[in-house]
Amino acid sequence: MNDFTGQKAIVTGATRGIGRAITMDLLRQGAVVVGIYGGNREVADDFQRECNAGNKLQLHCLDVSDYTAVEAMYQRIEEQFDTIDILINNAGIRRDAVLAMMQEQDWRRVIDVNLTGGYNMAKFAVQLMMKQKYGRIVFITSPMGHLGFAGQANYAASKAGQVGMMKSLSREVAKRKITVNCISPGFIDTDFLESLSDDQVRAL
Repeated sequence: MNDFTGQKAIVTGATRGIGRAITMDLLRQGAVVVGIYGGNREVADDFQRECNAGNKLQLHCLDVSDYTAVEAMYQRIEEQFDTIDILINNAGIRRDAVLAMMQEQDWRRVIDVNLTGGYNMAKFAVQLMMKQKYGRIVFITSPMGHLGFAGQANYAASKAGQVGMMKSLSREVAKRKITVNCISPGFIDTDFLESLSDDQVRAL
């Protein structure tokens, strides 16, 4: 479909679910991919072996909500590649509960990873992309951002926030030939949904 030969891409949440599929497709189409994963080293090692992409796939364990760690990673990427062409902001978590019973730390952690993590990753990506006046940033968001779902106020808020951030950022960087968009997949059968009950699955 496309030829990404020579392009450098960063994909967060790269070793599982939607991010895994995106990473594999970018590799098939010639891109060099820096894949970010949150902490499951065993899954990451299995994915690295399965891809068999040599130095075209570099996997890094990183908490995208950690501003200092994200900044340090981008410094290393700049030293290696000078700039990047594509950022796929896919990393996301769920910690479901009805709002009245939701633990403060669960609210904060979902917002930190899904929304603040997207800000961290996009901020430094834009700085590199502006050097070449070209870039593509994509947020993987969710219909929950505009539909809502009982027990997912934190997740829905984070996804709605991604859409707002995308709209503002796209206006800031369009003149530099950097586009910013969202993809809002529907119900995708990945391990991200394993904790949903049968009733929730039917409702969705």
